[in-house]
Order: sequence, then structure tokens, then C-alpha cells
Amino acid sequence: MKEHEDKVLKLNKALYRLKKAPRAWYNHIDDYFLKNGFVKCSHEYVIYVKIKKSVDTLIVCLYVDDLIFIGNNSKMFGDFKQAIIKEFEMTYIDLMTHYLGIEIKQGEDRIFVN
Repeated sequence: MKEHEDKVLKLNKALYRLKKAPRAWYNHIDDYFLKNGFVKCSHEYVIYVKIKKSVDTLIVCLYVDDLIFIGNNSKMFGDFKQAIIKEFEMTYIDLMTHYLGIEIKQGEDRIFVN
């Protein structure tokens, strides 16, 4: 706006609070995982693991507002999927094909990462 080059704009307070939103989101989802039996990885703070009966495992990786989860028990996997969608109003996209610039091809018996 050339006619207002000498003006200073003041940010709306609500807009300023958006800078804190990612931290609030992370705290909320972190609390959810910990209250639901997940353990945070001590080496990577965005990975959560839940183990049942010392065999069944569910691993969740959180990156900004995306979740990737894998597991070896289909019931545990399905229960988590339904619970997280309900709690956070997320959409389930199905099998992953790309993530952070990495191409993933999933077959019946293997996963290829490129």
C-alpha cells in the first residue's frame, strides 16, 4: 500500500497468540499420549510407544500436525486410529505414499522407501 508507507501497523492480540498455538497443540497431544499408556522415547521426543502383553506394539511419530503410526496388532492399531480421530477430529488418509519428501510404496509383503 504505497499511500500508507509511513504508517506502522499494530498486530491484533489474537494473531499474536497464534505463535503459541504449536506449543499448546504439542502439550495437548503429549498429555493425551501419556494418559493413554504411551511412553515417550527418551532419544526422540516426537516418538511414542505403547506395548501390551510385552509383544503387541504401537509406535506413533508426531511431526508438527501429522501422525504416522505403525503396529503389529491390527486390533490395537484400529482402536488407536478410531480414538485419535475422535479425540482430535483428524482425518485418516490411509496408506502413506509420501512423507517429508520421501516416497513410500507399500505392497502386501513389503514397504519400499525411496
